[in-house]
Amino acid sequence: MARARKPFLMRASPGVMAAVERLAAAELRSVNAQMEVLVREALARRGIVVSADDDPSDDSA
Repeated sequence: MARARKPFLMRASPGVMAAVERLAAAELRSVNAQMEVLVREALARRGIVVSADDDPSDDSA
């Protein structure tokens, strides 16, 4: 069963996207999954708890 995801559009500079693409490739993730990991890490650094209802490293959906 597919997990619910909320789609959204995002604008980023070409340099930022290139860096995310390289990081995603190095960590064997899609760019989408890598962006979610980065957002979750940034939220955690700010002390914001995100529910652990799914594993962001699982890119099967």
